[in-house]
Order: sequence, then C-alpha cells, then structure tokens
Amino acid sequence: MSVVARQGFKYSIIGYIGFLLGTISAIFIFPNDFEFYGKLRYSMQTAEMLVPFVVFGISYSNVKFFHTLQKDGKNQNMLSLSLLVVFINFILFSLIFFIIPYFYPQFLRSEAWKIKEIILPLILVLSLCAIFNKYTSNYKRIVVSNIFDNLFPKIANLGAFCLFFYFALSQKIALTFFFGMFALMLFGYIYYTNKLEKINFNFNTDYFKKDHFWKEFLNYSFFGFLGTFGNYLAINSFMIGEFLGMEENGIYSVLYALISLISIPQLGLFNISSPIISKTLADGDMVELDRFHKKTSLSLYFLGAVLFSCIVVGFPYLTQFMPKNGTMLREYEPVIWIWGTAVLIDLVTGFNGNIISLSKYYRFNILVMLLLAGLTISLNFYFIKNTDLKLIGIALSTAISLITYNIVKIIFNYIVFKVSPLTIDMIFVTIICTLAITVTIVLPNFDNNLINLMYKPTMVLILIYIGNYFTKVFPIEDYLNMKFIKSIFKFK
Repeated sequence: MSVVARQGFKYSIIGYIGFLLGTISAIFIFPNDFEFYGKLRYSMQTAEMLVPFVVFGISYSNVKFFHTLQKDGKNQNMLSLSLLVVFINFILFSLIFFIIPYFYPQFLRSEAWKIKEIILPLILVLSLCAIFNKYTSNYKRIVVSNIFDNLFPKIANLGAFCLFFYFALSQKIALTFFFGMFALMLFGYIYYTNKLEKINFNFNTDYFKKDHFWKEFLNYSFFGFLGTFGNYLAINSFMIGEFLGMEENGIYSVLYALISLISIPQLGLFNISSPIISKTLADGDMVELDRFHKKTSLSLYFLGAVLFSCIVVGFPYLTQFMPKNGTMLREYEPVIWIWGTAVLIDLVTGFNGNIISLSKYYRFNILVMLLLAGLTISLNFYFIKNTDLKLIGIALSTAISLITYNIVKIIFNYIVFKVSPLTIDMIFVTIICTLAITVTIVLPNFDNNLINLMYKPTMVLILIYIGNYFTKVFPIEDYLNMKFIKSIFKFK
C-alpha cells in the first residue's frame, strides 16, 4: 500500500471518528446544559475567527515557498521566523485588545472581554498550531495533524462539559481542561514536527532580505489572510453569543451538528477532485471539466437530499430521546429546514470554488469570500436588531449569504470557463425528495417514538428509491452491490 493510500485511509477513518464523536455528543450530551456548551463553542469559534489577524496568512506561505527554501536549506529559517512573527503579531493584537475599551467602553460588557482569560491564550495556541499544521503538510503526512485538528477540539469540548455537568466541578476547572487540550495539541505539533525533521531555530533574516524576497512572502501571505474571512460559522457563533446569549449559541451548535450530516457526501471529495480539475484546466478541456462538474454535483446533491429528507422527517422523534426531550430544539425546527436547504444548494454547486482557486483567477475567490463574510455580518445584525426571529433569523441570514455566494460563483464559472454544475436531473431529484417528505409526514404515527424514528426515515428512503427507479436520475445500483463495497477497502 502506498504512503498516499495509507495516509488517505487513516485520514478518512479519523475524520469519521471525529464526526461521530461530535455528532453523538451534540445530540445526547450537550443538550443537558446549552448555556455552558454555548460558552465552550463561543470561546473556540471566537478564537478561530480572530486567529487570522495573528497568523496573517503566513501559514499558507509556509506551503507555497517550502520546497524552494528546502532546496536552499532555509526551510527551518522560514519556520523559525514565521513563529516569531506570529508571536509578535499576538503581542500587538493583545495590546489593541486591551486598548479598545478606552475608545469603546461598551467593549467591557462584551462576552469576549468577560472570558478574555481563555480566549486570548487560545488565540496564541491556535495561531502557532496553524503554522505547524501547514508546515508539516509539506512532508505529505496528514494523519497526525488530522488527529490534532479533528479529535482534540472534540475531546476538549466533551471533557470540559462532562467535568462541569456530570462531575459538578467549577467552570474554571472545566475551562482549564478545555484550554489544556489545545496546549497539549501545540506540544504535540512541536514534538511531531521535530520527529519529521529536527527543529533548528534560525532567526537570521539575510535570506529574506535578499532580492526583497520578504515582499513576495508577505504579499502571498496577505492574499491568504484575505481568503480566511469566509468562516460564516465562526461569525454566527460570535454574534449569537454576543447578542442572543450563550444558551442560544449552544442550541445553534447542536442544530449545526445535525445539519452538517447533510454534508457527509462532501467529505474528502474536493481533495480527490483537485488533481482532475487541475489537469482539465491545464489541458484547456472545458468539455470534460463541465461533464465531471455536472456528474459530481448531481451525486453530491442526490446523496445530500436523501440525508436531508431523513433528517427532517426524523427530527421531531429524535428530540424525544435528547435530554429534556429536546423541547428547546423543537422550537427551532424551522432552522433545520432553512439552513438544511441552504446546505443542499451549496452541494448543488459542487466544487465551484475549487475551479476558481485552481485557476489564474484565484483572487476572485477571495473577493467572494469577503462578500460572504460581509453579507453574513450585515444580515445577522439586521435580523438580530430588527426582528424577534432569533436563531431562525440567523438561519435566514446564513441561507441568503450562502445562496448569493454560490450564485455569484456559478455565474463567474459559466462566463469564464463555460462550465456549470446545474442539470435537469436536479429538478427531478428535488421533486422526488419533496414528494417523499410530504407523503411521509402525512402518514400516521405510532405511539412509540422509537418506532416512528425508524419508520419515518425508512419510508422516505423507500419512496425516494421508487421515484429514482422510474426516473433513473441517479445510478443507485452502482453503489448497492458487493463489488462497490469491496472496492472501498482496496488501496491500489
């Protein structure tokens, strides 16, 4: 088995373990105390939102220029200076953070200020981890970094919550454990990087001064920095925590865990597709790119629509098995429908963004990411300040932003590359799934919620199968056979 195959297989296994751990915890454990879970998520995602201002895209330059500097024996020099710059940036960021209250006194009442003792150290740790993450990726070793990035945050959330809720320890102790997991992650990165190649700190700046290389390095870093502003999930979590409260943020995080199930078909697809996209772009074969784009987008949409259909018909019965019968989650059932629909539309567009980012027009991707961030913030403010919709308003904001973001990319790709993800088959998929959901909802219920939880999604699957059998929009038979299942476990 090749290194790539081994790494890819292990990466997928860890990804799914992390996904299951996060989802099961969100459904059956975290609803016990939405407020504390909301505080954990707020701390993490606020730190993630602010990390780009400290890293400033330098992590991306550690990938872009690694091989060039490695040939000159200066890759350790790059790593050392990158860590130093990040540390200096953090000091400057912290100074600004503490100066803000003098110009904007209301900042003292913000949640970010109240829990700055956890957020600021977390920003530093995550910033340093970002450098090591990108740097170690140059050695084509992705498994260990996936353990750090995927499993450690989930263990931090779960462990801190259990210490607080089940063991009745103080929030301070729970938050200390929470931060401790990320500190452990940083030490793990340092140890692993040293195992790949012994770290030799070199802070000499001569190489970067030569031919003004530092300008090219910072220029690329700046574009990487601009491309990090599309994290609408972190933006949402921050704004919900600040304006609606930690309890609402906890509910939001649980709903997101459920909705993210729709994106399962997307896991790993873009990494697999990137080489094919690069080749077709290099060859100028837009006909093949268009064919591949349509085929992949239809597969993503069909599988996502099937999962969405099962979730919406099963959600009312799933909440009965959650702590406190999921009463508060039931109040926000429209969020599942609104946000889930937006995610489906995102799946429809396939790898639109990858086509742009792998072409000479990659800067356009940065512009639309900024559009997404700006639109999300503006709409969140509008719905929070001018309506009583709360999380439903946030869901509408996210849906409008995501749909606009994807429409812009579809139009751009069609004009520039003459490719589009849209096909007539997608309309048939929409009709089949809509009819399946409608019929299943009006079917009679049993008195037992467990039976309903299994019976309703099963009926949806049967109806979708029947609809697909007559329309032939998706080749289900290619996946429901032993030959395909066996092929999953082959690595050659």
